Parts: sequence; structure tokens; C-alpha cells
Amino acid sequence: MTRLAYKHNLARILAVEHDNPHSILGIHKDGNDVVVRAFLPEAAEAAVIDLHNRANRYSMKKVCSDGFFEVVIPKRSIFAYDLHLVTFKGLHTITRDPYSFLPSIGEIDTYLFNEGTHLDAHKKLGAHKVNIDGVSGTRFGVWAPNAKSVSVIGNFCDWDGRRYQMRKIGVSGIWEIFIPGITKYDIYKFEIKAQNGDLIKKADPFAFASQLRPESASVVWDITEYAWEDKEWIANRPNLDLLNRPMSVYEVHLGSWSKADEGGGWISYCELAPLLVEHCRQQNYTHLELMPIGEFPYDPSWGYQVTGYFCPTSRFGDPDDFKYFIDFMHQNEIGVIIDWVPGHFPKDEHGLSRFDGTALYEHEDSRKGEHKEWGTRVFNYGRTEVSNFLLSSALFWFEHYHVDGLRVDAVSSMLYLDYSREEGEWLPNVFNGRENLEAVEFLKRMNILIHDKFPGVITIAEESTSWPGVSRPTHSNGLGFTMKWNMGWMHDILGYFRKDPVYRKYHHGVLTFSLLYAFDENFILTLSHDEVVHGKGSLFDKMPGDLWQKFANLRLLYGYMFAHPGKKMLFQGLDIGQKEEWNFDGSVEWSLLENQSNAKLHRYMSDLGRLYLDSPSLWESDFTVDGFEWIDHSDTENSVISFMRKGKKLGDYMIFIFNFTPTPRENYLVGSPELGRYIEVFNSDSESYNGSNMGNMGVVQAYEGKRGKWKFHFSVTLPPLSVIAMKPLY
Repeated sequence: MTRLAYKHNLARILAVEHDNPHSILGIHKDGNDVVVRAFLPEAAEAAVIDLHNRANRYSMKKVCSDGFFEVVIPKRSIFAYDLHLVTFKGLHTITRDPYSFLPSIGEIDTYLFNEGTHLDAHKKLGAHKVNIDGVSGTRFGVWAPNAKSVSVIGNFCDWDGRRYQMRKIGVSGIWEIFIPGITKYDIYKFEIKAQNGDLIKKADPFAFASQLRPESASVVWDITEYAWEDKEWIANRPNLDLLNRPMSVYEVHLGSWSKADEGGGWISYCELAPLLVEHCRQQNYTHLELMPIGEFPYDPSWGYQVTGYFCPTSRFGDPDDFKYFIDFMHQNEIGVIIDWVPGHFPKDEHGLSRFDGTALYEHEDSRKGEHKEWGTRVFNYGRTEVSNFLLSSALFWFEHYHVDGLRVDAVSSMLYLDYSREEGEWLPNVFNGRENLEAVEFLKRMNILIHDKFPGVITIAEESTSWPGVSRPTHSNGLGFTMKWNMGWMHDILGYFRKDPVYRKYHHGVLTFSLLYAFDENFILTLSHDEVVHGKGSLFDKMPGDLWQKFANLRLLYGYMFAHPGKKMLFQGLDIGQKEEWNFDGSVEWSLLENQSNAKLHRYMSDLGRLYLDSPSLWESDFTVDGFEWIDHSDTENSVISFMRKGKKLGDYMIFIFNFTPTPRENYLVGSPELGRYIEVFNSDSESYNGSNMGNMGVVQAYEGKRGKWKFHFSVTLPPLSVIAMKPLY
């Protein structure tokens, strides 16, 4: 190396602006000799120790006051060595030199990542405990193609960006370094120098663990250590077709489901697990859906502004604690779905926003790269490395946390370029349309990969428009989701129930409209957190009438939901009749169960859940017309409807009759498909549920006599604001 080149490279390292410090630092051949160079700002003295003969000790010369050391060793070949440092505080340290190791991220990895096909990108980028040439440490990798330089900073180097400068691997935009001695629990960030000279300190996009907010550093973690005990669940999962199985989902915000004490402290993953299992089993839920679990800095975002796409939030414990949580659920036969947010990300300085000083994960143009409504950035789905990042994240949760499904948030915001934008605030696609073609292709690919690699798991779309084929296979030009939230049903039915019953006859079509499109998609009927927050009031408050009627309306609403085609989902607190709207910083009002009305609603929901689980006619043919048939949808004047849910076995059906007014109706005639006796298997007006205890004495008889299109009929008493279910008694 010429003297001029030497001085130039030395200056770049001292200024932390070198994109390949390994080419200067470390051990290198110099003719017949070797030269060892080290940049050790913390060292007053330094020496090289030959690992093959530790008696060979070579003192290094301090070339400049900033801490650049060098020694030329005559007539030697490259050898393994330690560095012996004496700090200004007089401390002696012996360590392997990070700059003596070859790159541990190879050309194939960088090629696949740049191509967008490295589905295990999280196994190369980020921080990984590894052993190289018998040396234990951590390999760090990060994608920052437009950076002038990148360093690893942390508690192990006093957050000094000069100490561990990374090398850029070719033209990949990936930076890498292996640092001996860095281990689990060490705290780190990446210090990025932008092309304009700005220093940016970023958390690791691929981090497996994170500090608790307001701290924002990443934490070195070994993701492979946990010993799973859910082998039976995982082995059986591919054999379950949830489209034809019961699915009753309990949506939970872990931070507000319950509190540890009066001070509002959080309950840990490990403590929450048995409590939630007890509740889910008591109420007969088959699945738990967790609002976003990835690390997030801002509590009021409820987790929907994610900064950690590969690490569960540290609010409730460490990554192994969350694995225990899921493991415990599986051992108790409860599936776990997590909310996943690929639609946007926050602008927090330590997050993905302008990661290397440029619009890296987002679009530069705010008309494509910003959600003004939420104050967040939009992912650039057309950039291969960005889609690779998101695909790797989606697959990661299935592989490493054994989740059973992803509920993809805000899909509509991904599909439409003009989502929540006024004229002039968005850019059309190449065909001058409003569809985000790159996002569409990303979602299709995501669903193909997930279902191919993890048979039996599900993906669910929160999609609020009429985009066609959301839950249809990609080979049929669908998006490939397993299921879709039925947002239309949720909006319509809550609007209907808010009406005073005297006016419901004028809105009768709301009850029947959902059946016009019920089989267009694989729908989940949802009563989610979105409907009980931001001043919308609780579900209990939405119900009209006095106290008794409010509870009766709730029972009727839930009964209609569980009888209607589609899978089911309820948010926490709804199954006990919570009276206050949801507060993310509070808790479910468990004390309400001391009230008779709430306790009996709780029992009602448990019994309704059991009826659902035990009745194949309610879930075997959820998504085909074969599983549903109207008995009578035309009794507008009385606000009564009746329909049949049918199983695949001949004669397995159940007839539901709903009275949406507080007026009891005696001798009400209901059409039936056959003669014989029908048993009343469910009645929401039972005294056990705090009803008025009107009913049909268990059994009714069907007789000949036309009723609508039916040749037979039976007579029932319809209690006020009620649902009754009848089954043929063979």
C-alpha cells in the first residue's frame, strides 16, 4: 500500500467513513512480512499475541492519538492472534480482533436478499450468536445501501461508533461484522453515517429482542434455545381444515386484559397463559387472537405502529416467555393468531423511517410513502429487499413462535393507492388505476409461501372494501387469504341493534342483506376492539331499552352471530357485558361478574359457545350455500326471521327463530322440512341467563300444513328479544 493510500484509508477510518475497514484493519500480508492494524480508541497500549505460541508477543505502535495501532511482523504468514489492550483506566483486556475474520454472510445470501427470495433473511441479518473458528461471539448484519459507513454500538463499547465499524459486502448494501465475546442480553444499535454526514442511531430491523420503552435499543438473543412441548399440536395441525371446523376466536389486548395490581402493572406472558387458558376453555373459544405483539414504542397505538417485526414486545417478558405462552396455549388445545402489520410503520427515529438517511423501506414521494391519517410511513412493496424483509417476518412467526395464524391489519390501506387520500395526494399505477399492484403481488406471494411452508395455518385479512377474491386462491386470481373479516356485517348489525325495536321493522333488510354475499368470501363475523373505543361506547351502551332489555339485546345479538354462517370473533369484555368502552390503559371490568346480570350473561356465552362447538351444522358448511337455508325472512311487521343451518350428515340441521322486539309472540308458526318432533335445544330467554323464562316446554310437534314454501310447520312461543334453536328429535 502506498503511503498516500495508507494516509487516505487511515483518515477514513478515523472519521468513521470507511465502507470496508477490514481491508485496512486486522492482519494482512505485506511482502514477506505481515502487518496488524487496529483502531482502539479506548486503548493506551496494545499488543498482538500469537495464539499458536503465546510467548510471541508483539507490541503495537500507536500511529496517532486517536487510537490507531500498527505493528509489522517480519517474515511471517497470516496467523491467528489475540489483541492485548491496556485502557486509559489501566484495565487489561485480551480479545480476538473482529477484523481478523472473513465475512460470514456469503454471496448467495446477498444475491437472494437483493433478489427478494431470501426467505430466511432473519437468519443472516440482525444479531446472531455464532462460533467462528472456535471463537464465540455475535455476527451482526444490516441492510443500509446508501450509508457512507455503519457501526455496531452498544453497552460493550460505551456506544462509541468508532470501535466496531462494519464492512459493506460488495454492492449488496449489506454491512457485516463478527464481534467476539458479544453474547445474549448485550444491548446494541447500528450507528449509520448518511451521505450528508448525519449520524443516525437505529435499532436492528431484524432484532429478536428489544429494550422496554422508552428505551429503544435492540438486545442480543438466541432464538433457538427454547425447548418446545407442543409437538402433538404441531403434528396434528396440517390435518385440520379450519374452513370446515369450529372456530370461535377471543380477541385480546394483553396490556389491558387484566392488571397485576391496583397500580395498573402488566401481567407477564407466563402469568397470563394459565389465566387466558382458563377463560378460553370456560367460554369454549377455540382460538386466541392477540392484538399486535411485535415491539412498539407508543402505548396508545395498541401495537399497530410496529418497530420490531421479529421480536415480541418486552412489556410482558422476554422472547422465551412468549414462546412459553404459545406453548401453554397449544398444550391446552387453543390456537394462537397474532395481528401482523405490514401496511405501515411509525416515524420513530430509532425505527425503519429513513433508515440510512434515505427512503429505504418507504417511498420517497409522500403521495405513495406516507399515511397522513395515521402519521406513518408506507412500505415500498415493489422494492425486492423490502418485500423480502416482510416475507421473512411473516414466516418467522410461524417457524420460531409456532403461531397458528396471522391476522393482517389494514389490508385495504395496502390495496388502494388513494386510501384515505384526497385528489392530488396520490399517484396512480402504471395503468393509471388506483390499485397498488406491488402490494397485491406481495400479499399473494405471502399467502402462497405461508400455506406452502406451514400446512394447516391460516391467514386472515382485515379488508373493509369489496375487493374481489380476498379469501380465494391465487390461482383463481384471489389474494390467497384463508379468511376475511366481515366488516360489512359488523357495521350493519350494530347499526340495526342500536335502533329502538319499534323502528326495527323499517330496517328489516339489514338482517337479510348479509346473506346475499355471505358465501362470496370465507368470512369471520367480528365484534372487534374497533367497535368499542374512541367514543363509540361499549357494546352494552349501544343496546337500547332498560337494563333488562340491554342484556336481552346482547344475548340476541350474540345468538344471531353464532347462528349466522361464518366463523366467530369477540373482543375481550364483550362476553361479560362490559359497561365502559375499552381503555387500552385499563382492564376488563372483571368485578362486574359480581352482578347477577353480568354473571348470567357470562354463563350464556359459555353455553352458546358449547352449543356451537357441539353442533356440526353450525360450522361444517360455513362457506357454502349448502349449509344455510331460509325458513322465513319476510316477517317484517313482527321483526322475526328464521333459518336453518345444515351439517353434511343427512338430517343434521338446526332451526333458529329470532324475535328482534320485546313483544312475546305465542303460537308463532314456523315452517319445517319434515313431520315429527322438534326439541328446543337453546333459548336465550332462559331464567339461567336472566331472561323471562318463556319457552316451549322442551318439545314441539310439526304437522302438515303449508307455511311459505314449506309443507310442514310447528308452533312455538317466541320470548321477547330472543333466539330459540330447534332440532329434529329422531
